[in-house]
Amino acid sequence: MNLNVVNRELCVGDINIKGVTTSSLLLVGDADIIQLSSKFDTPPESLIIGPFVPLPLENENVET
Repeated sequence: MNLNVVNRELCVGDINIKGVTTSSLLLVGDADIIQLSSKFDTPPESLIIGPFVPLPLENENVET
């Protein structure tokens, strides 16, 4: 895949992250190379495939 990016001036004030998936990348700024890799060392019998915990709606208060 070839991706051509033309950088212009960028000003980031706030970043609001509501959730993180099992595989996530958040990048603000410059990067020459992004190299992704993955290793799976969990035994298959301990893997839980099912619904994830739902994220709260934006207007719901979350107890911290």
